Amino acid sequence: MHVMAAQDALEPAAAISRTIGRRVRASRTELGWTLDQLAARSGVSRRMLINVEQGVTNPSIATLLRLSDALGIGLPALVDTGDDGADAVVVHRDGDVAPMWSSDAGGSAVMVAGTAPPDVSELWDWRLGPGDDYRSEAHRAGTRELLHVLSGAVVLVVAGAEHRLRAGDSASFDGSVAHAYRNGSAGKPARFSLAVYEPALTREKP
Repeated sequence: MHVMAAQDALEPAAAISRTIGRRVRASRTELGWTLDQLAARSGVSRRMLINVEQGVTNPSIATLLRLSDALGIGLPALVDTGDDGADAVVVHRDGDVAPMWSSDAGGSAVMVAGTAPPDVSELWDWRLGPGDDYRSEAHRAGTRELLHVLSGAVVLVVAGAEHRLRAGDSASFDGSVAHAYRNGSAGKPARFSLAVYEPALTREKP
């Protein structure tokens, strides 16, 4: 029973890894880039790119953002495990989407919805376990983030400045500078929704 449950839990993560690998390879091929060219443009190592394209690794959010920016396809289009067609309404049921980040303390980050380029919007469901501290690299210029604390307390750090938010509080900030989300509680989890807007992505030609 426990082995089967563990296998079932791994299925969404395996599916998203295969989808990411297929889309990275297809986008790279469409641009006529070699692995070395994509590595140079994205800052992701050639070895990691090989593992990503083969679907045998679970890349970090930072790696996925670098790849989606370099390829000009947007993070939602890169990781969406639904059909490739553009439906008027795209529904993801609770539990269908695998977390793109998780922690030993029970934290997780799930991109529950997103749009395709030219302008990209993402909607995230974040859970921070006690003591969790997630640090994000700066995103592309023009990126804005909107955060709403649903439960617990979150310390938002933007460009080194701390902002302490309680349940019901919200914040908007510049995502093009380094930022972090932290749960300062040693015993209570926190949860927040996060909307991210990135201006039009353009594919970088060789």
